[in-house]
Amino acid sequence: MTVRTRVAPSPTGDPHVGTAYIALFNLAFARQHGGEFILRIEDTDQTRSTAESEQAILDSLRWLGLEWDEGPDIGGPHGPYRQSERKHIYKDYAMHLVEAGHAFLCFRTPEELNELREARRASGDHTALKQSDLELPAEEADRRRAAGMPFVVRMRVPETGICVINDMLRGPMELDWGQVDAQILLKSDGMPTYHLANIVDDHLMNITHVIRGEEWINSAPKHKLLYEYFGWEMPQLCHMPLLRNPDKSKLSKRKNPTSILYYQRMGYLPEALLNYLGRMGWSMPDEREKFSRDEMFSHFDLQRVSLGGPVFDQEKLSWLNGMWIREDLSTEAFAAEFQKWALNPDYLMQIIPLIKPRVEKFSDVAPLAGFFLSGMMPVTPESFAHKSLTVEDCRRILQFASWYLDKQVKWDKDTLFADLKVLAEGMGFKIRDFLFPFICCDCRHFSKCFLWLIRCIYLGPDMSRARVRFALDQLGGASKKEIKRWEKEFAVLGQQNNEAESQ
Repeated sequence: MTVRTRVAPSPTGDPHVGTAYIALFNLAFARQHGGEFILRIEDTDQTRSTAESEQAILDSLRWLGLEWDEGPDIGGPHGPYRQSERKHIYKDYAMHLVEAGHAFLCFRTPEELNELREARRASGDHTALKQSDLELPAEEADRRRAAGMPFVVRMRVPETGICVINDMLRGPMELDWGQVDAQILLKSDGMPTYHLANIVDDHLMNITHVIRGEEWINSAPKHKLLYEYFGWEMPQLCHMPLLRNPDKSKLSKRKNPTSILYYQRMGYLPEALLNYLGRMGWSMPDEREKFSRDEMFSHFDLQRVSLGGPVFDQEKLSWLNGMWIREDLSTEAFAAEFQKWALNPDYLMQIIPLIKPRVEKFSDVAPLAGFFLSGMMPVTPESFAHKSLTVEDCRRILQFASWYLDKQVKWDKDTLFADLKVLAEGMGFKIRDFLFPFICCDCRHFSKCFLWLIRCIYLGPDMSRARVRFALDQLGGASKKEIKRWEKEFAVLGQQNNEAESQ
C-alpha cells in the first residue's frame, strides 16, 4: 500500500499558518513512508472562494518548501483537484444514499428548524436534530416537493449509543451519537457540504491517512458512518492538537497574526517559520530547537506528537528566526535575502509611485519607505492627540475597524473606503476624523488620512490588521466590559447596514 496524505484548504482568505502546520505533518508522514502528498482545494463555498486566495495558498506553501505530488496546478491521476470542478459527481453519491435509505430529503424551513432546536433545548435534550425530528409525513413531503420548495439531503444517524473512533495518537475515542446531527450532505443549491465532498474525494483519491486538526473530532462519527454507508475502507485518522495563542485560546487573527503572508512580509525566513511549525507539538529525538525540513523528515515519528495545545508565540518565533539569520546566512547570503525581501523589483514598483512625489533627494527614500519596510510602527498614546477625538473615541474606532477588517475578504481601496465611510457615519464620526487614528498606525510622513487606504493595499490584509491591533494596544486596548458593549453596538451597525443594502 502506498501511503497517501493530503491537505485541503479553503480559498476564502489569506493562507493560514494552521494550514501550513497541518500540511507539514502530512508531508512529513508521507515522506517518512515513501508515500505521496496531495493538495486539494475545497472551494465549495462559492460566495467566499476566490482565485486570488487559491493562488496565495499555492505561493505560500511553496515559499515554505511544502511541495505536493498532485494538485490543482500540476495535475495528477486523481484530478481534478478543485472541488468546484468535481461538483457534478457529488449529487449522484448523495442520491445513492437516499435510494439506499441512508439519507433523506429534508424540506424543513429555517423557521421550523429553529422551533425544533428550541423544543429540544427546552426539554433538556441535545440540540442535534435527528431524522425523527426532521422527516415529514410522506404526503407533506410530496406536497412541498410538488410546490417546488427547496430541500437538502441529510444523512441518517443513530439516535443513541456510542461511536468508537480509532485515532493514531489518542487511541479509541468514544463519542455520543446523541450529539451528532442528521448532517446536511447536499445543499439546496446542489453543492455538497464539506462532509460529503471530503469523504468522496478522499476515497476517489486513495487517501490512506487523514491527519487533521482536533476540531474535526466531533465530525469523525459522521465520516465513519458515511464510509460504512458507501461500503468503503476508511483512512486512518489522526487529529493533531490545535495551535494556541499564549493565553491558551485557539489561534485566531484577533489575537495573533495568522496569515503566512504576514510572516513573509515581516521578514521571517521560510526555513525558520517551517522549523517553528515543526516544533508545534513535536520534537526531534535529541530535543534540539533548530532543525531543517529535511532533518525533520529524516527523524519524523508521529508518535512523538504531544497532545498538549502547542503555543504559537511570536517572540519565540523571532528568536528562532534570529538564529537562522545569524547562523545560516553569510554576509553575501544576508544581502541577497534582504534584497529579495525588500528590494525586489515587483515590490519596489508598487511603492515608488507613492513615495516619489515626496522625494527631493535619495536620502529621503529611507524615511518615506519605512512604512513599507517596517513591522509595527513606533507609536505612543501621545501619537493619538486630536482636537475632536478623545482617547476612548480612538480606541472605539480602532476596535470597530479591527472587527470590520477581520471579516473583510475583498481587499481593495474602493471597497475599504466605502465600507469604512458607512462605519464612520454609523458611529457618528466624520470620515476624516474617523480615519485619523489610522495615520498613527503608520507614520507622519504622509499627511493625508486617505493615503492610509492606498498604502494598506500594498501591505496586505494581515499586516494592516496587525498594525491596527498594535495601535489599539498602545492605547491600552479594550476592557472586557467595553468589548461586550462594543460588540453589541458593532452587531447593530452591521445589521443596519445589511438592511440598507437590501432595500
